[in-house]
Amino acid sequence: MRLKDIQINPETMILEIDLLKQKENFAVVVCEGKAKITELPAHGETKIVTHQGRVKRVKFDEGEEF
Repeated sequence: MRLKDIQINPETMILEIDLLKQKENFAVVVCEGKAKITELPAHGETKIVTHQGRVKRVKFDEGEEF
């Protein structure tokens, strides 16, 4: 699975991400008190699909230059 959970401090509701640990470009998705992080593909699309104001899924469509 590409999406990885990120811990949110329940007392302060603060989300912390160590930028030095991230090697590539990334996206953070937050919905209903949950946060997940994913690396973005070098060539392709990453779609965040919502339904009734909630994140339903994250779709990846990758390609490669010829």
